[in-house]
Amino acid sequence: MIVCVCKSVSDRTIRSSIADGIDSFDELQFELGVASCCGKCEESVRDVMLQSGVCASRCGVGVVEHQQVQTVAQVVQVSFYERKAA
Repeated sequence: MIVCVCKSVSDRTIRSSIADGIDSFDELQFELGVASCCGKCEESVRDVMLQSGVCASRCGVGVVEHQQVQTVAQVVQVSFYERKAA
């Protein structure tokens, strides 16, 4: 099935690239050109990566690393200030 219409990239091509060692969305985008024109295929490409077991968190970060990032984000508190017109 064609995943990226703009670059004519199929799910087989994506799976083949993953089998050859590509393990992040950014690498796939660089090597195959997916999601670099209109961007509509990004979710489908990430789904193929998820099915292939590469991108468990759907963002290119490993599961353990992703949990650590969430922990850090929970610890850091951010304050937003509203600016009022004079």
